[in-house]
Amino acid sequence: MSWRNIKLIYFREIRDQLRDRRTLFMIAVLPLLLYPLIGMSVFQLTQFLRKNESRIVVIGGEQLAQRGDLPALVSDGKFADDLFDDPSEAARLVVETAGTRSADSHTPKSGDGTNANDAAANSSEKSDDSDEVQTRLKSGEVQVVLRFPADFGARLEALQAAMRRGADRPEAAKSAAAGSDTSQSFPVPEPENLFNSAREKSRLAHAVVERLLNNWKAKIVRQNLMAGRVPLNVARPFDVKSIDVAEQRQQQAVVWAKILPFVLFIWALTGAFYPAVDLCAGEKERGTLETLLSSPALRSEIVWGKLLTVMTFSCATALLNMTSLGVTAKYVLVQLGSLTSSDTMSSLGLPPAPVLGCLLLALIPMSALFSALCLACAAFARSTKEGQYYLMPLLLVTMPLMMLPMSPGIELNLGNSLIPITGVVLLLRTLVEGNYGDALPYVIPVCGTSLICCLLAIRWAVYQFNQESVLFRESERLDLRRWIVHLVRDRQDTPSVPEAFFCVALIFVIQFFTRLAISTNVPKDPNFNFLAQILFISQVVCIALPALLMTLLFTDRPRRTLLLDRAPAVAACFAAIALAFLLHPIGHRFVEWIQKVYPIQDELFAETQSIGRMLQTAPYVWLPFALMAVLPAICEEIAFRGFILSGLRRLGHKWWAIGLSAVFFGLAHTVVQQSIAAAALGAVIAYLAIQSGSLIPGMLFHATYNSLMLGSSLLPQSSAELESRWPAAKSLFSEG
Repeated sequence: MSWRNIKLIYFREIRDQLRDRRTLFMIAVLPLLLYPLIGMSVFQLTQFLRKNESRIVVIGGEQLAQRGDLPALVSDGKFADDLFDDPSEAARLVVETAGTRSADSHTPKSGDGTNANDAAANSSEKSDDSDEVQTRLKSGEVQVVLRFPADFGARLEALQAAMRRGADRPEAAKSAAAGSDTSQSFPVPEPENLFNSAREKSRLAHAVVERLLNNWKAKIVRQNLMAGRVPLNVARPFDVKSIDVAEQRQQQAVVWAKILPFVLFIWALTGAFYPAVDLCAGEKERGTLETLLSSPALRSEIVWGKLLTVMTFSCATALLNMTSLGVTAKYVLVQLGSLTSSDTMSSLGLPPAPVLGCLLLALIPMSALFSALCLACAAFARSTKEGQYYLMPLLLVTMPLMMLPMSPGIELNLGNSLIPITGVVLLLRTLVEGNYGDALPYVIPVCGTSLICCLLAIRWAVYQFNQESVLFRESERLDLRRWIVHLVRDRQDTPSVPEAFFCVALIFVIQFFTRLAISTNVPKDPNFNFLAQILFISQVVCIALPALLMTLLFTDRPRRTLLLDRAPAVAACFAAIALAFLLHPIGHRFVEWIQKVYPIQDELFAETQSIGRMLQTAPYVWLPFALMAVLPAICEEIAFRGFILSGLRRLGHKWWAIGLSAVFFGLAHTVVQQSIAAAALGAVIAYLAIQSGSLIPGMLFHATYNSLMLGSSLLPQSSAELESRWPAAKSLFSEG
């Protein structure tokens, strides 16, 4: 590989991209305008929030004002000022008072009854009020309606009077303590706080009114305690004082740790995508790709030249966005601090220089990864328009990996450091927070994982450029009827790569809906019969049946597709069984290591234990092995090492087929720990299938390995325990 050719291609592509006004706008102009515009929007938003008024209708509030013993709730057409935690909220609430239809309140007495006709009339009037209130709330005319029952104030006053009588007669409290309670109960009806959750303004106003009512209720409680001569700290015996021991610099670092890595990498991906589309799909449309391919430069040199160009624009986009964000962030966060009354945001400064250096250092491998992925996708696209469609799948894959570190409780550990992109974001977050000692042990795993991903992505891009069928694909219109007819009529001996991917997607979709249906129909006391049905459905219906149907419909030689067209060598079968025995101890240790890196949750562990107990209730010893060892060995091999592997082998290299089929096999297992172990096992079985040219050795290896793993965890330690658990096994230990 000639670096001189790479340099020439690099400068050629840089010049072409700098002539493109759209690229310059995305790289340079947009970052300089985006964040100042966001800052202005935040400022306008804060002004809007300060001027935003909410209308609150209080029904039945006049009865509270008539009783001077109660703390004031509404005074002079507004809520009492001492009820607000934030005094600025008082100016944003406009109170409208309305009387109740039935205002003849009275103090409840023993034996007091209510006339049935009056109760019916009150109920009808309340229904009319409810209809009117709901109409105003739905229309947005008012945001909250606070409605007090007609006798609410009277009952509160009666409760206070009872407290005073109890204070004046201490003998009543003594008799109540002795077991002869002579006190009366005064139930107070609940006021109604009506709001419309479909409107944001109503939800915000409801939260403010809810806090007001809690503060008002606390004042009533204190007043009742004082009336009953009870110490105020009875209802609130102590307060908890929260003390944040983190320094202000560390508090600011937490804010930056959430923002900077995400912004840096999302713009690195965006900055790499559009130049990559123009360098590949755009050159196809302009007809200049053929001229470049006919030059003395190798395909790998062309890829490296284009890759360095895309990386340049990716890094430039990320750096300009981070610079613009840093310049405008202080202004934006000061506005947010004025809303949240946070000193941390108002005094927020940029992270220290070493942290910024780590961000820039991590940007290089991430830009290489994103650039290689974008370049490979752009090379596959027929046109610029088609290439732009591939941005969404890339975002769907990378965005969850970038946002996972923002989830609560996600910290940097060995398991998370091995996740691509997520490990880099977590490492940067730990460094930005200033926890250098915690980040140091995971630098090598994060760097190793990132390097492997970069090399694989670059290899994929080079592979795409080496395929003439990829570079010179012609545009075509999709005719669904003709396409289906073509699939069935012009069937090939083995499936194509798209058909293999479609089979994987079909298996995953069927598994999802099957598990959803099973989860809603689990009996209260599941037994072995239920477990056997679940295992049969999950293997035969979800995995084997889709692969068999696609084999019959879309291939001309089903036996060759499933690697069953020739008998394997006897030596290969025995070697597969022996290999299962040899790899079983290694696999057992590997599973233990996975469980240490990714600990099993308590719920999942309890579910695993319940499955083990159900397996132990099997009527025959061999039945659990048939369901969990032999049946998966047949069904999963037909699907993943049969149809899917045959289609993936058309990629041109057996290791791509082995790796992808192993990943798909691992993803078919829902538990993360099981998926990792299954992916490693799938790579071994796929290699056996390709080298032997038959599916039988893989089935034998799979069945033997599963039997060993199941037996080591399920079988009892003694023959007596085995006989007590499975009476049918007694004949195995009987004297001949």
